[in-house]
Amino acid sequence: MEVATINESLKILEIDQWLAPFEGDLRLRMSEFERTKNRLLSGENQTLSDFANGYKYFGFHQDGDSWTFREWAPNAEMMYLVGDFNGWNGLSHEMTRLNGGVWELRMPGSLPIGSKVKVQLIVDGEPLYRVPSYISYAIQNDNYQFDGVIMQPTYQFKNAAPDLSTEAPLIYEAHIGISSEEHKINSYEEFTRDVLPRIKAAGYNTIQLMAIMEHPLYASFGYQVSNFYAISSRFGTPDELMELIDTAHGLGLRVLLDVVHSHAVKNVGEGLNLFDGTTSQYFHEGDRGEHEAWNTKLFNYGKDEVIHFLLSNLKFWLEVYHFDGFRFDGVTSMLYHHHGLGTGFDSYEKYFSMDKDIEAIVYLMLANELIREVNPSALTIAEDMSAMPGMALPLADGGIGFDYRLSMGIPDYWIKQLKTKSDDQLNLMGLWWELTTRRPGEKNIGYAESHDQALVGDKTLMMWLADAELYYSMDVHSQSLIIDRAIALHKVLRLVTFSLAGEGYLNFMGNEFGHPEWLDFPREGNGDSFDHARRQWSLATNPELRFQYLLDFDNAMIALEHDSKFLQKTASLQQKWIQNDDKLLAYQKGDLLFAFNFHPTDTKFVSFDSTPVELIFDTDDARFGGFGPRSQFKWAAGKLELQLASRTAMVFRVMYQL
Repeated sequence: MEVATINESLKILEIDQWLAPFEGDLRLRMSEFERTKNRLLSGENQTLSDFANGYKYFGFHQDGDSWTFREWAPNAEMMYLVGDFNGWNGLSHEMTRLNGGVWELRMPGSLPIGSKVKVQLIVDGEPLYRVPSYISYAIQNDNYQFDGVIMQPTYQFKNAAPDLSTEAPLIYEAHIGISSEEHKINSYEEFTRDVLPRIKAAGYNTIQLMAIMEHPLYASFGYQVSNFYAISSRFGTPDELMELIDTAHGLGLRVLLDVVHSHAVKNVGEGLNLFDGTTSQYFHEGDRGEHEAWNTKLFNYGKDEVIHFLLSNLKFWLEVYHFDGFRFDGVTSMLYHHHGLGTGFDSYEKYFSMDKDIEAIVYLMLANELIREVNPSALTIAEDMSAMPGMALPLADGGIGFDYRLSMGIPDYWIKQLKTKSDDQLNLMGLWWELTTRRPGEKNIGYAESHDQALVGDKTLMMWLADAELYYSMDVHSQSLIIDRAIALHKVLRLVTFSLAGEGYLNFMGNEFGHPEWLDFPREGNGDSFDHARRQWSLATNPELRFQYLLDFDNAMIALEHDSKFLQKTASLQQKWIQNDDKLLAYQKGDLLFAFNFHPTDTKFVSFDSTPVELIFDTDDARFGGFGPRSQFKWAAGKLELQLASRTAMVFRVMYQL
């Protein structure tokens, strides 16, 4: 990948002229990236992809008539491989110390596939037992701790990844374990059979899989990783995950991994914490190595061995499992020494202060370059609530290299609106600013709600709108003003977010039909119940319930993008009409004209200059649970006259330009 050098002009300064006072900081970012990259690529490594081959060297490998196991543990005095294949007695499998703190074991014969294993380290004369750091599979033992398992997947991929280069990302965020309607942890196989067809039928083109990297606490949603090269064994085997991804590719779906390189679980013995008896092997020493809010460990991104481990991890997921890219979790925490906690990013100075973690920023730049080397079509998305300038600009322009950033403020905006204000207090100028303000030149993924809003302690949009009435009045025969309002607003809030908040869109599974309940994993506090750790798909297919209308609406909304491809046309966002007192909003994007009436009670009239139009979408349509057609329109002599019913929206196709 071509990147800017410190002697070149940085395009980011042209894209955002407010960055001019911070040119030195931006050049420091680039020079540190170049310096680190040059250091890593000394010797035989010509590219980052050459460098990031840790998973091909460490761990278990069959080599002809013998097999080799390697581990990195510089503080260990001795090391043994133990497991059920040798009665957990490592005397017969003592490892040899090589240079750089690497340990190696070479053995004749075949790998003992399926054997449970650990490494036994001797540190200060005492034995320590650890799950191998590059293990690809781990299962919980009788003590609810992980044992590594020697696995050798045999699945053969059949389908090439789809070419979605001309399509906006329409992302279906999914969690395998909670994807069943039954009271259980769902499997990769069942997700492949039951859920993939739903996603395809709904029109989404990208799946973002959560909680794939192995994690001890199910309720952590996969965000406290212990084993970075292992898939979650709760859901099945490596072959079954490979088949899931391959099947998705066959359906024309791209699959992203929700990757967690921002921190690691503290568990000793299962993950990397105190792996060789020291905190400094992978993590920072002292307070800098502790995430106070998350109670987790923080990587030392300035250490070559750590960079090697993490970059190799990205290449591993791309090459071995054929993932098509990543959503990077917790990027804000990585960018700053204060991790974004209690900080309002209300000035550019806060992005370039001494609080920034330049080593972490460089790591993210390296990660993006590596990913494009391995798969030029791969997609990367940053979860950054701080709006760091350049996050979603190319490295060659002075950016950090992500394709998209998440529009993280939008869900919070909607929750605040529904919690603290009445419908008639919606400020349309404020709404427009929230939905359209972006970093110059950077693309966003818009969303009205994600898994964050679904967790216990919060509510989904539909729960905020209808609350307990969801349990009593969602049947098609009930009369409820609360439900009528909830369905109407659920549709218009999602449509305005879909059309304005990003160049791509994300939905968390079940939210497309207004899933009525929060997420709460089995735990002691709820009697280990699965009641809220599942998805009630049948609600949306039951003809006696109104959830079907919201699903039909979401399908039709997603189809708008397939038919018109307007999300990426931010530059064509044309004249807007805002009448705040009447709660009227209209705008043209691409060849689509959107018109909204957010007024809680009144039908409103609006007239403006327009070319001829064709009505293609009405949120008040009866098939979407509306009462329409109530709204009307007329075009004549260059004027479009609209009569919009309350809490409805209409979408028109502009026939031609005058």
